[in-house]
This record gives sequence, C-alpha cells and structure tokens, in this order.
Amino acid sequence: MTGVAATATSTISRAQWRVIILSSLGGALEFYDFVVFSTFAAYISGAFFPSSDPTTGLLKTFVTFAVGYVARPVGGVIFSHFGDRYGRRPVFIIAMLLMSCATVSIGLLPGYASWGVAAPACLVFLRMMQGFCLGGELPGAITYAVETAPRRAGFVAGFIFFCVNTGVAIAAILNLTLHATMGEAGIAAWGWRIGFIFGGLLGVISFWLRLSLEETAEFKKLKHTASKRPFAELMSSSPVAAFVGVAALTCTGGFNGLLFAMPAFLPAVMHYTATEAAAAQNVGLLVLSFGLLTTAWIGDRIPRRWILGVGSLAMALLSLPFYSALAARSMNLYVLFALVGLVASFCNGPMCGLVGDLFPTRLRFSGIAVSFNLAFSIFSGAAGYAALRLAHSVSPTAPAYYMIGCAVITFLSTLVVKNFDGRILGEQNEAAAAARAATPAAPAAP
Repeated sequence: MTGVAATATSTISRAQWRVIILSSLGGALEFYDFVVFSTFAAYISGAFFPSSDPTTGLLKTFVTFAVGYVARPVGGVIFSHFGDRYGRRPVFIIAMLLMSCATVSIGLLPGYASWGVAAPACLVFLRMMQGFCLGGELPGAITYAVETAPRRAGFVAGFIFFCVNTGVAIAAILNLTLHATMGEAGIAAWGWRIGFIFGGLLGVISFWLRLSLEETAEFKKLKHTASKRPFAELMSSSPVAAFVGVAALTCTGGFNGLLFAMPAFLPAVMHYTATEAAAAQNVGLLVLSFGLLTTAWIGDRIPRRWILGVGSLAMALLSLPFYSALAARSMNLYVLFALVGLVASFCNGPMCGLVGDLFPTRLRFSGIAVSFNLAFSIFSGAAGYAALRLAHSVSPTAPAYYMIGCAVITFLSTLVVKNFDGRILGEQNEAAAAARAATPAAPAAP
C-alpha cells in the first residue's frame, strides 16, 4: 500500500479509510482482550483467588485488573518514545503481537487448585503485559488516524473509539451467549477461558492485517527532525497541555471503568442476574457507540470543548439519579443504560480529537499516550474496586460520587482547553503558507 497523504479537503478517501479501519480494528481487539478480564471477573476470582467470602475474592480480582492499568503509563512512555522517534507503524505490530500472546496465555493458565500461589502470580504478570501493550497501542491508533485525515481528526478519532466500544460489546455479547448456553457451573469451570482464547486468535489476525500499513505522511515529513527524547521534550515544553489532556479524559476513564465492571457489580451489589447485567451493559455500549460517532462528527464543525463540557456536566448531575434508580429498580434496566450511554457519548465522542489537537506532530504520540494512560490508569483502573468498596462501606448508590468527581474534573478542563488546542490544522496551515511563500511568483503578463 502506498502512503496516504493528508488531503486539503475534508473528504476521507478510500485509501485513508483503509488505514483508519485497520488501525481502529486493532484497538477494538486489544480493548476486547483487556475488558474481557473484567467481564469474567467473578469466575476468574473463583479460579485464582478462592475464598470463603466471595466479595474478598472479587476485590482481589479487581486489584489484579487494576495492575494492568498501572502498567499502561510505562508502556505508553516506552512505545510512544519509539513511535515519535522512529515511526508509528512498528509500535502497532509489536504491541499487537505481545498483547495476543498474553491474552491466550491467560486463557490457558492453570488455576490455584493446580499451581497454588504461582497461578495468581502468573496472572498478575500477564495482566501487566496486557496493560503495557495497551498503553502504546491505543494512543498509537489515535495518532495514526488523526495524522491520516487531519481535517476530519475529530470524526476519525471518534471512529476509533466506536471500534473500541465494538470490541467491548463483543466481550459483553460473548458473556451473554455463554450464560445462555453453558450456565453458571460451565462458565466457572472452563467457559470463561473461551473469551481469552478467542480474543488472542483475533489478535493474530489483526497483527497480520497491520503488516500492510505504512508510515503516516505527517510523520514522514518530520522523520529527519524527529525528537530524540520525546517524553523529556514533552515534559519540558508542554506539561500543562498534558495535564489538561489527562483532565479531559478523566470523565470517560471513570465511566468506562464503572461500565466494564457492571457484569460483576450489578449481581454482587444490587442482586440483578448475570444475564440482566450483561444485557444492560450491551444496551449501554450500543447506544454509546453510535452516539459518540455523532458527537465526534459534530466536533469537526463546532468546538469540541463545548460538546465535552455539556457531556461532563450532564454526567455530574445525573450520576446519582442513575444509581438510585438502579438500587430502587424504579426504571426499566435497559432504558436506564440506554440513557446513560447517550449521555456518555457527549464525553466519549470529542475527547480523542480534542486531546490529539493539544500536541504538535513531533510529540503527538507521547502527548496522547501520557494523557490517555494516566487518565485511564488512575480513574478507570480503580473504578471497579472503588465501586465495590463504596457500595459495601457506604451505600449501593455511593459509586455515583466517584463518577461525579471524574465528571467535575473534565468539566473544569473544558474551561481552559482553548488555550492549548489547534495544533492539527494549525501545523497544516503553517506548512501551506510556508510552501506558498517559497514558491516564486509568476511573472506579470506584458
């Protein structure tokens, strides 16, 4: 495939769509692999953390889940260093291969009954490898996409998260299917492993497809002047922009962490059935996925900070009513999740395009990686554990306060983000102006 140059129009060409879809599919598969752990948390708890108290075992499982998020910033710094210095393409290929190996290994790993304490120790290591790889893969996909179609950066970045949510939905559908066909005993015995083995095989296919990708045209322009120490340069030249990026992603990080934990949280705390919880999560993801495409599309036409501000404010105001309705069963479960998915789409849709716009091309991969991984490691990784702790120590509706805090942080970021954005098109306009200035003027007609 030939390299795809950024066009001067807002139309996305077929060649650009091919690049965007291939990079997005990788993000979807990687997030499927990552989230399937949370989806089957209750069964993983029984296999690796047996305890007389199911809540204690589940809390240990969510701690292990959070370990993957802890590894993400480290992976983001390392992968983005190579991505900003040597190119985006190698990061895609290596991250996908390592992620697939870790995912299949979790599916085949013997449990505590066979290996004793070595089993949970290996599980923690594999979770760290998953998080390490995801820390570079998804920021790389966002960077690749916005540089492929810079004039539609908001929509293509939103499309990546549409595909990411599709991966999450596949994990939820698999959970629902297994519950409908195997029953609790079968899933607890071995059925939960199907999700990891299936995800690993999909990763191998994505790895093979990614071999056809070439470097982005925007990076090729700067290849010989690429930063030698991108992370250090980012911290010295754009630390405030990185901080704003973290804050802008906090609401989505917290929401996604809580949503991914719902298949375990709803049965354990509010006594919904596992099938109801999985189906409700699917409804929320479906509405969220298509809603964020719409808000991402709008974000290329009006300031993205306006959309993100509306979404984060609505999330802060509606989180407590949402959990109260869940606890009281005062509203249809699926309608409730459809509504929360719609509200969340105002945060998920514009966020990636907004964050990609904060950093120049030479530091974009590193800037997105730092912002994305810190936000999701801190606020998404701790969400499942925090929700269970708050629900058991305060009240079943207390996780709402966690979501409110995340939403307020993002809302505050929208008040200052205007001071740092505009890099994607700004660089293109500067390059076009420089090219026009360097072109000799045509001689005047006699």
